[in-house]
Amino acid sequence: MKKIINAVEKVEEQMVLGLVKSRPEKLRKLDSGNVVVRQPKKEGKVALVSGGGSGHEPAHGGFVGTGMLDAAVAGAVFTSPTPDQILEGIKAVATDEGVLCVVKNYTGDVMNFEMAIDMAKDEDIKADYVVVNDDVAVKDSLYTTGRRGVAGTILVHKIAGAKAEERASLEEVKAVAEKVIANVRTMGMAITPCTVPAAGKPGFTLTDEEMEIGIGIHGEPGTHREKLQQADEIAKQLLDKILEDIDFKGSEVVLMVNGMGATPLMELCIVNNFVQDYLQENGVKVYDTMMGNYMTSIEMAGFSLTLLKLDDEMKKLYDAPADTAALHR
Repeated sequence: MKKIINAVEKVEEQMVLGLVKSRPEKLRKLDSGNVVVRQPKKEGKVALVSGGGSGHEPAHGGFVGTGMLDAAVAGAVFTSPTPDQILEGIKAVATDEGVLCVVKNYTGDVMNFEMAIDMAKDEDIKADYVVVNDDVAVKDSLYTTGRRGVAGTILVHKIAGAKAEERASLEEVKAVAEKVIANVRTMGMAITPCTVPAAGKPGFTLTDEEMEIGIGIHGEPGTHREKLQQADEIAKQLLDKILEDIDFKGSEVVLMVNGMGATPLMELCIVNNFVQDYLQENGVKVYDTMMGNYMTSIEMAGFSLTLLKLDDEMKKLYDAPADTAALHR
């Protein structure tokens, strides 16, 4: 295993500390657990909390800041944070208006966030949650009941975070988050695996001629393996599955071309070149494009495509200002 780390047992903590030190005036780490919170604390508005296993950077800590998250809770690599850790994050940012947790649909994440929310309610904190399930590849996996939550989660952070900044109620922020979830779809692929530091070896193997279609962000199997194709053919395969799931024709969309951690920007641009033309041919208008690393899988090489079908409210909230380490608008 070749990793630029100091010690396996310190990976998550030192990662969080490094993130916080990159924006010391805007972020801080709680003393208890690997929890990043924005500073100064937001008051008089609904707070947003998200998180999950580490290894998906810049998600989730990179999206803590004005217009997006108030706290991000980082578990061990590809492992849900504990309910106690999540509770500390909720308590640190809770306001009288309440807290909304944005949870990716993985069994451990959902269970632990639900427990933390119940614990928060026992301490008279108003809290609720939504579950993101944007992956169209598989309906059940090693880690989930139902569809997985993947890169579309970032768009939930963005739009729900903007709604909270407008002083909307907890119920209103949850409603717009659920609207994003209902209208966002993602599918990904990989050409190389990633190595969890604690495991010390790749999570799966692919030959030089193989690719995995529909893979998850923890290296979970996708729909199938096949011979590596050209970029346009791969992108078409992913897009066709997304376009079959929701009728995007005639709609404006946010397009996210997301790298999985080790994919050069050159290759993402090549994918985007095809995707833009293909969507236009299929009657889908791209309102805005996000291209880069947003929800990764350590050093996996591959990419995912996400489409969010917009309405006027979501468009306005998407365009609202955000100031985070990983997204600034």
